[in-house]
Amino acid sequence: MKGFVQGVGFRPFVARLAQKHLQKGWIANTPDGVNIAIEGHPEQQQQFLDNLGNHLPPFAEIKSQSVTHQPLAGFSDFQIMPSIVDGKQSTFVLPDIATCQDCICDILDPNSRYYHYPFTSCCHCGPRYSIMLRQPYDRTHTSMAAFKPCTDCGQEYESIDNRRFHSQTIACPNCGPELRFLDASGNVLGEKHAALMVAVQQLRAGKIVAIKGIGGYQLLVDASNKEAIERLRQRKHRPQKPFALMVADLPAAQSLCFINEQEQLALLSPAAPIVLLKRRDNLAQLIDNAVAPDSNLLGIMLAYSPLHHLLLREFGSPLIATSGNRQNEPICIDEQQALMRLSGTCDPSAVIADYFLTHNRPILRPLDDSIVRLINSKITVLRRARGYTPLPITSKTTLPNTLALGGQLKNTVAICHDQQIILSQHLGDLDSEAAQQQFLATLTELQQFYQITPTRIMHDIHKGYVSSQLADNLNGSKQPVQHHYAHALSCMAEHGLEPPVLGIVWDGAGLGDDNTLWGGEFLLITEQGFQRYAHFRSFSLPGGVKAIQEPRRAALGLLYEIFGDSAFNRPDLPFTAQELNLLQPALNKQINCPRTSSAGRLFDAVASILGLCQINQYEGQAAIMLENNAAPVLSDQHYLFQLSHGIPIVIDWEITIKQILDDIAQNTSTGVIAANYTNTLAEIVLAITELSGQKNIVLSGGCFQNALLVEKAVGKLKTAGFNVYCHERIPPNDGGLALGQLYATKYMG
Repeated sequence: MKGFVQGVGFRPFVARLAQKHLQKGWIANTPDGVNIAIEGHPEQQQQFLDNLGNHLPPFAEIKSQSVTHQPLAGFSDFQIMPSIVDGKQSTFVLPDIATCQDCICDILDPNSRYYHYPFTSCCHCGPRYSIMLRQPYDRTHTSMAAFKPCTDCGQEYESIDNRRFHSQTIACPNCGPELRFLDASGNVLGEKHAALMVAVQQLRAGKIVAIKGIGGYQLLVDASNKEAIERLRQRKHRPQKPFALMVADLPAAQSLCFINEQEQLALLSPAAPIVLLKRRDNLAQLIDNAVAPDSNLLGIMLAYSPLHHLLLREFGSPLIATSGNRQNEPICIDEQQALMRLSGTCDPSAVIADYFLTHNRPILRPLDDSIVRLINSKITVLRRARGYTPLPITSKTTLPNTLALGGQLKNTVAICHDQQIILSQHLGDLDSEAAQQQFLATLTELQQFYQITPTRIMHDIHKGYVSSQLADNLNGSKQPVQHHYAHALSCMAEHGLEPPVLGIVWDGAGLGDDNTLWGGEFLLITEQGFQRYAHFRSFSLPGGVKAIQEPRRAALGLLYEIFGDSAFNRPDLPFTAQELNLLQPALNKQINCPRTSSAGRLFDAVASILGLCQINQYEGQAAIMLENNAAPVLSDQHYLFQLSHGIPIVIDWEITIKQILDDIAQNTSTGVIAANYTNTLAEIVLAITELSGQKNIVLSGGCFQNALLVEKAVGKLKTAGFNVYCHERIPPNDGGLALGQLYATKYMG
């Protein structure tokens, strides 16, 4: 039997079911699932099999099963047998599961032996993937192996009516992991519950406390303390990017944000992700504005481990909870890493955390908090890690053993066997040495954990990507995949689509097969590959990479494309005279001015022209501010645009920009212009789609994290009768690239 049958209380469930239907025999975990043997009356056996599929425990799912008849063995009872360790590894491994309500009650009940115990769990909740060393899922194969259960835990483990019956993570204050509170030098200032209480005291005093969570360290700060928040921003080199908040429960989240039914379900789900929510007005009494300056949204997550629940309830108000890492590095997962990277031990000028609330249960792999957002009435994963990884994506056809390396930013990697594709957790940008080391470690670990030896290595065609460069060091045939083709394929893989499909892929940039920077693409996907059916008119990015960081440069390149040198005579250019004296000859001679068709850079340019953002303080800031301004405006108006003849169709935005400039001159509000520009993009999507003759449409790329754009575009397409598919379980950004690269093997022979 294969599926999600390990780590969900499936064996205890089967044992109770066998007892109910008078069956004797056994159940055992195997690397590939579970094996069950039963003997009993045939009628009761059939009832057993019927209930096996219809009354599964939470999170359990049977993907496939086979039944064979064997000679009677004369079993005397029904037993949970030791795991069978030989054989093929399962691709169905559970992610970490947020604390269940029963365990929350236990840790808050003074009469419970789990009272105030921060590592309480049961068959229905607790760490899974973050502590698994290998398969099958048994305590001896996890980082709980070092903690021998005490007599009381042993009795619960053996009690068939207890929800901790055969719980592999069972532990209590007498036998399980323990908390410690450390200063920046590693000195112990408190242990067990006292450690938690000292941590709360220091948070109230405005200190930054690094806490060892489920998938790594988090940095916690009082969300109402402006001085503490600014200190965290300074130390993390994060001047404006919004921080996520952790709150104790749903009512606390509702006091901060408007939450609809779908968002509530996401908050309360076993994955317990950060959910981007519309903030309420007048929150000064609860949180400081420095948490998320100039943002209409707040990232909210509920406490998801017993440690978080105890801490939040004791603290009594929202806490900032952000990744425990240095800029562009993976999150820390052990005490040594945390003290070295976050305390300033190696570099006193690089101190981030003042104190550390840690424990002695090892985390075996870094798993950031996942991020989701409601987009076009669907919860969409924007960062896929804790709570979602390593749930597989199923292909309709068998794929060769393949490893896909993803891109440079928001990197994930993927591996597949038969019909199952496993996408790694979010690894982040590959700019730092630490990130590259984690990338390589993840490649090795995935192959070992699933015992898959890939014969193909898929990577982006951009040879400057670290992931593409490292492909040369791996065994297997190498196959480059165009960036935007991979984006479209990732959405197709998620929804099980086959060609022909029109892939609409808009993002910041990716190398095209003509060696220019693409990013505003309409691709006709066929069994043979793809055709570039349409794209935005290209323009120059003065300064190259600098234009990604500075929307004003994208705006200047756009204006230069329209007006030539006369663009430099505009009085409203956000540059000094000295800067313009350098940029004008660079554009004239096309020195370090790569051309791009990127929709993302168009968003940047319009945001700059509207005066919303000239220099990004974090990735996507200009586009986010444009969406924030457009979202409240009710408008069906749009600007004009032109389409060329022939294939690929070139979408000319010149008249669009001129009309925007006219509106600015007429003092039209920024919000109205932003809304009308978004409407224009939706009209472009519809116009090209209607010309393409395709029925099935996929939207992918980072630009489709813009909820307003997706809502407008999908609305128009569906009204016109098209079948539209957007990302839900897989990020539309570069976090989904590896899945698309791997899916490309279907069409490459």
